[in-house]
Amino acid sequence: MPSPPGTATGSLGLAVLDHLLVDVIAAVQDSFDRALLERQAIEERFQVDVFLGDVSFETSYSLPGEGQPPRVRVDVSIDWPTWSQTAYRSWSMGETPAEMPEAVVEVSMRIQRLAEAPSAERVLAVLPPASPPIGHDPLVRTTVTVEEVHADPDTGETQGEASVRWAIEGSYEGAIRFDEVQLEDPETLVPIADTLTQWISSTLVRLADLPLSYHPPDPADAT
Repeated sequence: MPSPPGTATGSLGLAVLDHLLVDVIAAVQDSFDRALLERQAIEERFQVDVFLGDVSFETSYSLPGEGQPPRVRVDVSIDWPTWSQTAYRSWSMGETPAEMPEAVVEVSMRIQRLAEAPSAERVLAVLPPASPPIGHDPLVRTTVTVEEVHADPDTGETQGEASVRWAIEGSYEGAIRFDEVQLEDPETLVPIADTLTQWISSTLVRLADLPLSYHPPDPADAT
């Protein structure tokens, strides 16, 4: 894929690709595919901070058949900090790192295309305070944000846009801490990825089942 702004290429890009993060990304993508969720390809990106050396992967999925934009969506971010890369390289060379590497994970569950202001209490009843343990620890709910978007009155009506759209989003944060077994055998990452995607899938279904009022899909994306 083309490298977005801020993404390293060349020797640095090849160096960071050959490590555990790639196995984590592959396990998560395969698990989402098995869960039959629909990838929002335009939202997927892989970036390297050329100054700090941190690596991040971002992707978005929705329930199938939702239209564009989908009613419910999840955004997943997996960050591989420089210190984890250093710890992993030390381990791969037979050294014992001071701390085992970890990947920082952020998950945002989003209801969008709403025709009226959502009830935060109703949505919070579906969004749990924490996920099941993803490896060793759960992801913890950190924020809930309500968004109100007004279309430009000079252009929105002619383009078929709703004058006002609402969205509500709940964010979760945590980390996947790796042990020796997972570093040695990437196949052991599969149950971790499956726990993450199964929790996401079931939460998206519960969010989609809430009795909320939605605007229709964007007619410009109906083809």
